[in-house]
Amino acid sequence: MNEFLRNLNKIEFAVTLACTGRCKHCQNGDPVRSAEHMDALAAAKAVREVCGQYRIEMVMTFGGEPLLYPEVVYAIHRAAAEMGVKTRQVITNGYFTKSPDRIETVARELADSGVNELLLSVDAFHQEAIPLEPVLYFAACVQKAGIPLRLSPAWLVSREDDNPYNERTREILRSFEPLGVPVGEGNVIFPSGNALKYLWAYFPEDAAGSSPYDDDPRDVRCLSFSPNGDVLNGNVYRKGILEIMRAYRGETA
Repeated sequence: MNEFLRNLNKIEFAVTLACTGRCKHCQNGDPVRSAEHMDALAAAKAVREVCGQYRIEMVMTFGGEPLLYPEVVYAIHRAAAEMGVKTRQVITNGYFTKSPDRIETVARELADSGVNELLLSVDAFHQEAIPLEPVLYFAACVQKAGIPLRLSPAWLVSREDDNPYNERTREILRSFEPLGVPVGEGNVIFPSGNALKYLWAYFPEDAAGSSPYDDDPRDVRCLSFSPNGDVLNGNVYRKGILEIMRAYRGETA
């Protein structure tokens, strides 16, 4: 086992950077219009191979908006379920189509593929561009499908701060109360990407820096795949994931 991956317990896939939102806080910057996305077969194969060698406790899919390519999400979580991964999580803004039938189908397929946790990103930033009605309907369909669901808002400055964005977020969250959807911790926006561009006035002058979610490259806990197949200074479309992992030497690219 590679010493730099000795504590690896999580796999995450940025399925695509394409998104239905145009959020001011997005760490990826302005939305990508490309159709580039993770290959379903390559992703599922990687999950099976890594889980065969490491004790993986969570597999996560997000974006961009991952449900623009739901077949990729299904494939990843089916593989994770087959390999006995405990937590199989999707993070989504809930807006990938306007069709009620399509929304119902995707919710059912997510459940059938083994997803057992869904975080729904709703807040002042997402709802500037994303209509609330289809997101509410998606939430109801997810509940009907039996997938545990939590709201995961982005907070500016802190969860307790009374700035206008947080006030709007609290108002949006109240829209989900009739469904009884619990509100999770969410996250506090860090100064990166669009947040520095549009929300700079809320951060100290020297606030720019790395993401608080970044791993120590010499003690990788989470194996992170980009939509183009990049992972650990290699690319899973060109080399097998276990070969990439064996070659990793604790350095960023």
